[in-house]
Amino acid sequence: MANKNILLIEPGYKNKYPPLGLMKIAQYHGPRGKRDRVRFIKGTDRSVLSEAWDRIYVTTLFSFEYRKTAQTIDFALDVANRQADKVFVGGIAASLMHERFLNEPRWQGVRFIKGLLSAPPAISLQLDDFAEELYADDTIGKPIEDLVPDYGIIDQIDYNYAVRDAYFAYTTRGCIRKCHFCGVPKLEGKQRDTESLSSTVRAIEELYGPKKDLILMDNNVVASPRFKEIIAEIRDLGFVPGATLLRQGHRVPIQRRVDFNQGVDARILCKDPMFLRELATICLKPLRIAFDHLGVRKPYEKAVRYAAQHGLTQLSNYMLYNFHDGPADLFERMRLNVKLNEELGVRVWSFPMRYQPTNRPDRGHIGKKWSRYQLRSMQLILQATHGVVSGAPTFFKRAFGDTCEQFKSILLLPHDFIFNREWFERFDQEERLVAFRAEFDKLDDYDRAELVELLSSCGPSEFVELPRRASTPALKRVLRFYEPLPKNELYAIWESQRKLTRGEPTADAELAEDERVEDAGLHELDDANFQSIAENASRAKVAA
Repeated sequence: MANKNILLIEPGYKNKYPPLGLMKIAQYHGPRGKRDRVRFIKGTDRSVLSEAWDRIYVTTLFSFEYRKTAQTIDFALDVANRQADKVFVGGIAASLMHERFLNEPRWQGVRFIKGLLSAPPAISLQLDDFAEELYADDTIGKPIEDLVPDYGIIDQIDYNYAVRDAYFAYTTRGCIRKCHFCGVPKLEGKQRDTESLSSTVRAIEELYGPKKDLILMDNNVVASPRFKEIIAEIRDLGFVPGATLLRQGHRVPIQRRVDFNQGVDARILCKDPMFLRELATICLKPLRIAFDHLGVRKPYEKAVRYAAQHGLTQLSNYMLYNFHDGPADLFERMRLNVKLNEELGVRVWSFPMRYQPTNRPDRGHIGKKWSRYQLRSMQLILQATHGVVSGAPTFFKRAFGDTCEQFKSILLLPHDFIFNREWFERFDQEERLVAFRAEFDKLDDYDRAELVELLSSCGPSEFVELPRRASTPALKRVLRFYEPLPKNELYAIWESQRKLTRGEPTADAELAEDERVEDAGLHELDDANFQSIAENASRAKVAA
């Protein structure tokens, strides 16, 4: 039954890593598997409409990318000539929002796969032997989840993944924790060890050549009873401090690195210096540690101190917000990293990650201690900093302020002032920011509460109407500053600022692209009215 036409589709959202699930499916169907013809596309590439496909697989990622994912499934059905039984959809969103996908009337007959393809192929893919479906008799074959990823499909598309020259692997699956904000327990279940890392790496190298980095996608590797053995295995593979790779035909070797890209658990790291001592024996860069709320401040700080003692000075920090926290909680966590940077001589790059329920199809969730306007403001600050919170005091204070009260005030600035704050603080001859602050300082607590309520009640395009709804003259005067500036004026500001700040260092200048945290939702905003600001922000980043 070889030589079937198999189409793999990844929706057209932005993402950092290639789709590992589709790479394994490609191995199953490809020349070392069923010997089918496999094609991989990203987005709705209409060139595939002219061909007949025997099976179509669609992967899914973030649940809040539901709109693009839905467009892709609709497209897959068009490619299949409405033969829904040829379309298979799996991945994170399809697992976490399984019932929503199943209950969509226009997708009746599409197979939505929940969880990992860890059973024999015919069972994992829900194939019907009675209907004589393609490979329905493969009931004892090796699970697709355990196959070596097919790196060859990455070259079939023009999209440039930030991380691709790497061995992508797991040493464990699942997690010992059951954090309410996390989808891992639903996706992968209890923590368990996987097959040999060495055999996976050597198989990838044999088929696709040596890779620069080792990207380990474990959710909580330090919780494994085999932790020391895992680290020893990584060392045996050559990923020790200072490790380099010299490619054939090249004179200059390139630096290698290990990245546990889902982070390690501070609550375990702080228990024994052994964990950081072991991690320091591999070329780990960066050390990623989650700091999800102030309740884990002590173990987090202790883990960072242990890391510094063992020479691990390049750290990356996941920082959840919009869950049970408020702006003050987030600020204190960010500010702690500045303190640790100065005291210990380390560099901690923080990446605030906005919480969204794992089964919600958009990014519209508002935590109880946040307002809609504050979340929009935080989004704009992060767009201006490329999603990074620098631990360098100067850059941090410029973006977030030096105190919690300053941070809260920044979150209530007009959005044009937030994104272009450097211009309005340094170069604006009209001193509009100074005038705004003078009026803002006259507001009492009741005025400020009403200001937040009004700003959170509508999108930016409607801000011009807000002064008429204000209850006090002082509030009416302040609200006039929130009317969005004309686009031509913004473009002029960005062009002038680009010239005036040319050559000045930026907060993330030392951070390599492949070390950044993936947050595909950074530029996905919660309503259509805010889209114009997103467009302006993107243009500003290019201009600056």
